[in-house]
Amino acid sequence: MRSRAAVSLLTLLLGCGRGTAIAQDRTITFAKDIAPLIFTHCAQCHHPGGDAPFSLLKYTDVRQRASLIAQVTASRFMPPWKPEPGYGRFEGARRLADDDVARIAEWVREGTKLGDPADLPKAPAFSAEWRLGEPDIVVRLPEAYELAADGPDVFRTFVVPLPTNSRRYVKGVEFRAGAPGVVHHASIKIDSTRSSRRLDEDDPAPGYNGGGGRTARFPDGQFLAWTPGQTPSMLPEGMAWQLDPGTDLVLELHLVPRGKPERVNPTVGLYLSNTPPSETPYILRLGSQTIDIPAGERRYALTDTFVLPVDADVIGLQPHAHNLAREIKVRARLPDGRTEWLLYISDWDFRWQEVYRYTDRVRLPKGTTLLMEYTYDNSTENPRNPNRPPVRVTFGQTTASEMGNVWIQVLPLTREDLGVLDRTFAPKLLRDDLAGYIKDVELNPTDARLRAELAFVYLSAGRTDAAIAQLQDSIRLSPDISATHFALGTVLLEQRDLKAAEQEFADALRLKPAFPEAHLNLGVLKQSEGRLGEAVAHYQEAVRLDPLNAAAHYNLGRGHAAQRHFLEAIGEYRMALQFRPDDADAWSSLGSALATIHRTDEAIETYRRALAVNPQAVGALIDLAWLLATAEPPSRRIPEDAVRLAERAAALTDHQNVIVLDALAAAYFAAGRTDLAIETENAALQLAVDGGDLEQMIRKHLGRFQLH
Repeated sequence: MRSRAAVSLLTLLLGCGRGTAIAQDRTITFAKDIAPLIFTHCAQCHHPGGDAPFSLLKYTDVRQRASLIAQVTASRFMPPWKPEPGYGRFEGARRLADDDVARIAEWVREGTKLGDPADLPKAPAFSAEWRLGEPDIVVRLPEAYELAADGPDVFRTFVVPLPTNSRRYVKGVEFRAGAPGVVHHASIKIDSTRSSRRLDEDDPAPGYNGGGGRTARFPDGQFLAWTPGQTPSMLPEGMAWQLDPGTDLVLELHLVPRGKPERVNPTVGLYLSNTPPSETPYILRLGSQTIDIPAGERRYALTDTFVLPVDADVIGLQPHAHNLAREIKVRARLPDGRTEWLLYISDWDFRWQEVYRYTDRVRLPKGTTLLMEYTYDNSTENPRNPNRPPVRVTFGQTTASEMGNVWIQVLPLTREDLGVLDRTFAPKLLRDDLAGYIKDVELNPTDARLRAELAFVYLSAGRTDAAIAQLQDSIRLSPDISATHFALGTVLLEQRDLKAAEQEFADALRLKPAFPEAHLNLGVLKQSEGRLGEAVAHYQEAVRLDPLNAAAHYNLGRGHAAQRHFLEAIGEYRMALQFRPDDADAWSSLGSALATIHRTDEAIETYRRALAVNPQAVGALIDLAWLLATAEPPSRRIPEDAVRLAERAAALTDHQNVIVLDALAAAYFAAGRTDLAIETENAALQLAVDGGDLEQMIRKHLGRFQLH
């Protein structure tokens, strides 16, 4: 017999149905009424081997937890779906309708009857194998990470080189946590700079603490994130993202200790396409990195806005905050004054984070203002506040700190609009990052890594002296981090402080002898000093240590070309282009080497490839113009093309570059426009008045034009 207390509880649960009435003309049964709800909304996590602690695929499993299920569905704790209805329509929504919640409570009140087994729908099948099929590339950690049994949550980033030797396109990603309940969520990014790899190598354990650095990014405007219960899916047709050789996969994991040691060893499957993308989205980030919430503050507000400079479709969004956030609002204020909701979460819960993708794209016109508004509660009335009593909480990556961002994925309507959007948004992103890192360093002045990250932001902002100072402070705090010595050496090299740069590269190699980028930059330094033999030796060592490093192959080609070993240079340039086919400089250098050994037709075609990649590559423009104006035999010449190319180069350099004007004069002369050739060469001569070899060359060319 059911106790009075149980009846009272169930009566209360029925009252949570928001006024929904359940028809009483028949008995509610598991087979006919409840199983379809459980299989659709709960089984995604609650199955053998799933992310939830127990399975709900059988009647007996559900019956023994019936009261609990009624309670958590009535309170909307389960299934976990935070967006409020009516504020955006999202794919894969798990929210139960009010009728469904009331039906579960009524089933429990009536005694959890099974009903006719013939009415049971087929239980969903969950394979331990890949849900999207066998991946084309499977990425595994070289070594599992040992998570301690107890202690605070762990944020750990792992870096794995991707095994591909040519450009590919990725149409789908599937993440497998490997340790259910331990991985709270994962962000999957890429890094082609090797900066994340260096951070990993400098930590003796697998991975490194904290999130990825600034060079780790979502590829081509794509969200690559995982939360428990998330169903993997392929990207829409035409929206695959580009994967180049030498790229690292960066896994940012939030790990939760569960009372016993755990081996964390996730895997990632990549599904490839042969088709380049026809659409490229862009991710806008709204938020603040200067959060500072006083202890006891009940309604701390965080707002941010951005005005779209172009028409765009909103595809999806991902909000993020930690334990103190309570309410999340994301809206679009249209140019006509109307407001359209993009997302509303009235009860944010850090444990349940999602990427929300719209069932239909939301078209927003140019001039639309995107608005985010987050509210935080740092009082004892917030049941999720981990601090008793409350303490001051500032911005930071760990759960002891707080964050407040929303990433909004938009799709500009044209490729040109994508460029406009990036040029408009990038300065805002840089300002936000700079403000955040400055405040973070103020709060954590002895954190060497934070100072190095701030240095990189200063570099992006063009504040080189401030960047050098932060890198020097980082080395003072942690002198044994090879990556920081390398970073400082690179900045000093760009500043032409060669002696100091060489010392930093030497320190980096002393700490980590197998450091290909340090050898590469030392080679650049030696070549700038004319020490070609030493430069080539460093380039060769960089290639040996990292055969997929396109920059190492390219610079080795430059070293060979400087030694007039042009066949070797051609081979290295081709290797660089195999890994980076969109490198206009490598195409131009290859064209120059081919032209030097009189392989003129190949050189012309190669320069055209360079200009297909970058139509504004001045070096390729004038080299190709020169070839088309002066090639032997004359049948290879195309003077009018030479004029067109050289005029474009002259316009790009405001007619102030001696070499460009010389090439333009040669093109005019080849086209029979002698007077214009003489006028242009005279203009070049006025700029080349140093009496050196360049002036003598210009005078020689001018004399030839005048003679004819």
